[in-house]
Amino acid sequence: MQTRQTRQTRHHSFVSRAVTVATTLPLFAMVTTVSSAAVAQPAPAPLVADKPIPSTAPGAVAEARKLSDAFVSVAERVSPSVVQIDVTAHDDSADEVTRFFGKNQDSPVARGTGSGVVFTTDGAILTNNHVIDHALSINVRLRDGRLLQAKLLGRDPATDLAVIKVDTTGLIAAKFADSDAARVGEWTVAIGSPFGLGYTVTTGVLSAKGRGGLGMNQIEDYLQTDASINPGNSGGPLCDLDGRVLGVNTMIVGRGTGIGFAVPSNLARRAAEQILKTGRVQRSWIGVGIQDLSPELATAMKVDARAGVLVNSITDGGPAQKANMKTGDIIGAVAGKKVVDGRELVREVISHEVGETIQLEIVRDGKKYGTNMLLTARPEPVVPPLPVQQQGVPQAGLGLSVRDLTPQQATQLGLGTKPLPIVTTIAPGSSADRAGLKPGDVIVEADGVQDPTAAQLSEAGKDGALLVRVRRRDASFYAAMKK
Repeated sequence: MQTRQTRQTRHHSFVSRAVTVATTLPLFAMVTTVSSAAVAQPAPAPLVADKPIPSTAPGAVAEARKLSDAFVSVAERVSPSVVQIDVTAHDDSADEVTRFFGKNQDSPVARGTGSGVVFTTDGAILTNNHVIDHALSINVRLRDGRLLQAKLLGRDPATDLAVIKVDTTGLIAAKFADSDAARVGEWTVAIGSPFGLGYTVTTGVLSAKGRGGLGMNQIEDYLQTDASINPGNSGGPLCDLDGRVLGVNTMIVGRGTGIGFAVPSNLARRAAEQILKTGRVQRSWIGVGIQDLSPELATAMKVDARAGVLVNSITDGGPAQKANMKTGDIIGAVAGKKVVDGRELVREVISHEVGETIQLEIVRDGKKYGTNMLLTARPEPVVPPLPVQQQGVPQAGLGLSVRDLTPQQATQLGLGTKPLPIVTTIAPGSSADRAGLKPGDVIVEADGVQDPTAAQLSEAGKDGALLVRVRRRDASFYAAMKK
């Protein structure tokens, strides 16, 4: 949905938070007028014949056309692998308003739009976690115009990535580049749905690599670009001129600043592959607390400020303790690659597989040592299921799924403790969709049965027709469905 933004301004899911930013006054914010008599007027310049406008050199036009053709080629090749993601979610801001006015309201629903990249030909799609976070339903709009319901396969909040899947085959999977080999200054092309405007193409350059310290995610190792990225681009691809995905567009700094960030393709691809295989992401870990070496620390420890990363704690039973590392050690290299700050150390460690043995270069008391370390899985908090993963009971042929409200949820909605069925998903174009039902609707009557359960609703719809009375917010209405 909305592209995430850093601390200056951030859009996360359906909740926006405005933060004051510094602005500068226009150069001519104050204008002073004076009398023409007080200012000496210059003599008018003599009239001269207009000079002919020089024609553009044919070679320059040809080169410009080559670059234009390159952008067109990227758009044509990559667009079939880009999707628009439409999400419904519980609107917490609407809840706050209704609570302020003392009203009971049925799970108000907000809508948002994001982007995604086709990862496999059988319907797996890579996007941002914040695009689908809190989702009640996820629908995917393909380049050919099809609108398909998607399910969530897994997500990784630490990198802000997620994989969803639609039930189809024959899609065109995007090709991924090696983001480590990408060069700062090379051309980039972003494709997505900013503000819901599908398949918008913008261009720029790769401005920087290895950006972090933004405080948005646990693992930050972003590509920076000046290709125009706006809310709705989240989850879409940042590509090179060969039409390969360099990264997954994720964040912007404010709006109109020309500074955007993308998760590198190598990191994104590994996360997606693990989610497809196991439903979760597992990363390597060495079991240390770290900090960057400041000039003052380097002087006190009599080492160069770029000697490596300082270890300030050792986890009991972790790989570092088993490798006899100590607090005060400085990690100078991982598997032969030099590291000078914490982000580089994390990036190099997680690029190796769990169970792999790697060598670390350690500086201790000014002397260099080598130690072999068996990487184990990083302890990760359990990722809670989203509403869209709490699947309800499908109503055969009618295009909706429902589940019973818990007593607590029913009470919050002002329904006592009745286990009424709440709509969890609606199939696009189905009978339920045509009848106007939406996720979050509560069914209070089914074929004349008052306060039905999900099981009773299912029984009533077995004949392929269903007349229901629905409560949405403070209003109720009838809807008829037929298979």
